[in-house]
Amino acid sequence: MTEFTKKNTYNYFLPEELIAQEPANPRDLARLLVYDRKKQQIEHKVFSDILDYLKPGDVIVLNNSRVIPARIYGIKEGTGAKIEALLQKRINLTDWEIIAKPLKRLKVGTIVKFNEKLKFEVLEHLTDGVCKVKFIFDGNFEAILDEIGSMPLPPYITKKLENNEDYQTVYSKEKGSSAAPTAGLHWTDELLEKVRQKGVKVLEVMLHVGLGTFRPVKEDDILNHEMHSEYYEISKEVADEITKAKKERRRVIACGTTAVRVLESAAVKKGEIKESRGDTKIFIYPPYEFKIVDGLITNFHLPESTLLMLVSAFESVEEIKQIYSVAVEEKYRFFSFGDAMLLL
Repeated sequence: MTEFTKKNTYNYFLPEELIAQEPANPRDLARLLVYDRKKQQIEHKVFSDILDYLKPGDVIVLNNSRVIPARIYGIKEGTGAKIEALLQKRINLTDWEIIAKPLKRLKVGTIVKFNEKLKFEVLEHLTDGVCKVKFIFDGNFEAILDEIGSMPLPPYITKKLENNEDYQTVYSKEKGSSAAPTAGLHWTDELLEKVRQKGVKVLEVMLHVGLGTFRPVKEDDILNHEMHSEYYEISKEVADEITKAKKERRRVIACGTTAVRVLESAAVKKGEIKESRGDTKIFIYPPYEFKIVDGLITNFHLPESTLLMLVSAFESVEEIKQIYSVAVEEKYRFFSFGDAMLLL
């Protein structure tokens, strides 16, 4: 019997050369592994073939959050020590949760200066290497960040990003993510237009992705893992459309685990969802009864990550292990810039 709460249940072997270092070009020519649970059948396609699996009346839900240039470098006032800061989560106009290196140099009250317009003061040390800081700035904070920040690529991508837009979805709007909702990187404007022309509803929600997304679970018993919180929003109009689709037995397909987290966080009961905004710490792992999501477009995730646990709840641990084994054998590209899966 599978031990759903054991971290090592969600481990698998991945050759390093399968970790994608750059996106597919064009985006919709990334490979697509399609798994049909009813038929227990795997098909190998390219992402643009997703049109063949969508039906008029289906609803696709996208996360329209936009990545900010969240990695910034400064010096500690008084000593000149170099500090790297990764913005993780905005609390209000001036205060942020950040991950800083080296953290031991940052006592409460320390000032770190980035340029003439921007510095922060350390307010508090939180858990997992995160601290709370207050930014002091002259001018527009986002404009200063655009000027001095770099894209917060995950550590397994070692190749330099030539174009920052490569790490944004084509529909990104709301600035605030520290990582891209990567399942959406495969869409092009043209493909989305074809999807709409087929009679599929394309709806948008928002969840600002935090860096906790990339952190492997440390606890052997996953029930002891503290989930990172992320801010999300779903409008009344979108919630009403989704509830209507569920009542009419039309499929709701989430693009990415972040869209899943929004939909399941805002669900009132099975088949019903309400307008909602706030922080979510929802942790989805097997066994879990999905209230809204009928299909999932997703990438191939890190071993022992909360994202792999969510996907294993959508199918089953055994099925996902089998799918991942086939994906490794077929040399699919893994992680953020990698290939996609469609789970129905």
